[in-house]
Amino acid sequence: MRTRNTIINIFASVAMGIITILAGFIARRIFAHTLGLEYLGINGLITDIISMLGIVELGLSSAIVYHLYKPVSDVDVPKIKSIINFYKKSYRVIALIVMLIGVLVMPFLGTIVGKVNIPENIYVIYLIFLADIIFSYLLAYKQSILYADQKNYIINLAHVIYVLIMNGLQITVLLTTGNFYLYLGVKVIAHIIENLVIYFVVNIRYPYLVSGETQPLDIATKKDIIKKIKALFIHKVGGYVIYGTDSIIISVFLGIAAVGLYSNYFLVISAIIFIIGQVFTAITSNVGNLLVTSAPEKLYDVYNKLRFANFWLATVTTISFIVVMNSFVILWLGGKYVLTYGVLIALGVNLYLQLMRHVTNSFKDAAGIFHEDRIVPIVESIINIVCAITFLHIFGLAGVFMGTVCSTLLLHLYSYPKYVYTVLFKRSNLTYYFEFIKYLFFVIIICGSTFALSRVIDIDSEILSFAYSLLVALALPNIILYAIFRKSEEFIYFKNLLSKIYSGLRGRVSLTKAGA
Repeated sequence: MRTRNTIINIFASVAMGIITILAGFIARRIFAHTLGLEYLGINGLITDIISMLGIVELGLSSAIVYHLYKPVSDVDVPKIKSIINFYKKSYRVIALIVMLIGVLVMPFLGTIVGKVNIPENIYVIYLIFLADIIFSYLLAYKQSILYADQKNYIINLAHVIYVLIMNGLQITVLLTTGNFYLYLGVKVIAHIIENLVIYFVVNIRYPYLVSGETQPLDIATKKDIIKKIKALFIHKVGGYVIYGTDSIIISVFLGIAAVGLYSNYFLVISAIIFIIGQVFTAITSNVGNLLVTSAPEKLYDVYNKLRFANFWLATVTTISFIVVMNSFVILWLGGKYVLTYGVLIALGVNLYLQLMRHVTNSFKDAAGIFHEDRIVPIVESIINIVCAITFLHIFGLAGVFMGTVCSTLLLHLYSYPKYVYTVLFKRSNLTYYFEFIKYLFFVIIICGSTFALSRVIDIDSEILSFAYSLLVALALPNIILYAIFRKSEEFIYFKNLLSKIYSGLRGRVSLTKAGA
């Protein structure tokens, strides 16, 4: 059952991600051609500012899901109800705090955004964004039980429907009215409906949440949640400074138009990280169960296989991004929206390091390792800001992302081996470093080879050039990876797993035909 739920969640997550991306790309193209670069910059910048307010959430959702694993597995209804009720009350307080801080940020909005030439009031735009996040906190708290119960696919299905309806309505608004206020209002209303649908689905699937009395959460659990959210708060601050301040730094030093250019690439990067992240998010609850029942040797074996899969996905994805992205942007939005190859490579390195975090983060989150490494995000944030601003003055826009690369390396080279690898798997740091360097060496060699081959033929047609680059980017890395790892234990494991899944699907099809 555990494996079945994981597979369902993975397929549902990937399908949802692909549909979401396609809908987002269509909407972004129409947005860019209808409203222009300045609106793209404003949209991306205020999104990052609102993300900053999300720090107030303190990482409560991660701590709650961690504490729900065992009671959901044991069907401990009183404990589940107590935790969900505590979550609801906490989120109401958080919504109020976010609203107050959001209002306090408004006097500084003009300085952050800078001079813009649009008819809409920047403060009204900001308030619409703020309303969206506040309503989410008031309605989304019951989703946690679906994550803990490995029913992520329900959330994914609701989100796909939300994205399709929202983008369809937003495109209609852009093409018929071009009204930016109405465009943003559609998102708020659609998001409220999405959260309400999930809220009522949870009530139907878990009727005990809305019936009978609910006891206050026991002191021990409450203390542990508070302990974890103190550490998670620092992690969220660090995460925002590292990944959420790029648009603000770019806006302040390079202008809102540069934010607009970057936001298109960021949309693609976010989509990639989201899809691959969903695969590993789907296994986190599985890992949580494994941590309770398995010895370090078994844990390491699972981790090693998953990290190999993570590496393969990250390698092909990163190389495809670097090789194909500019050709894609030309087709998607036009030549004036293309960034230089220096910026593209910096974004690609950053993308690889972010993608390679997924498996280790799954084990880290499932094990509840939040308090132990609480100082790391502070150091990481300082490195990011100092390096980003310093490199920006030397390398321009690429320097901002080089700063992010420097800070992310702190996680890979210090935090993960010290707080996750040695603690959970009881293994030497040297083994971790060897694997990290080995994988990094391979991705550099394969990326260089693929990029060189993609530039061998000079094609005048933009469509044919994109098609050729995409073919090379998808084929060559997979061929090289297969040649290198085809005899490895990890590759053979996944080859046999895929064979079993394929055989199972063929068997079901045969039974269906026989029954017909």
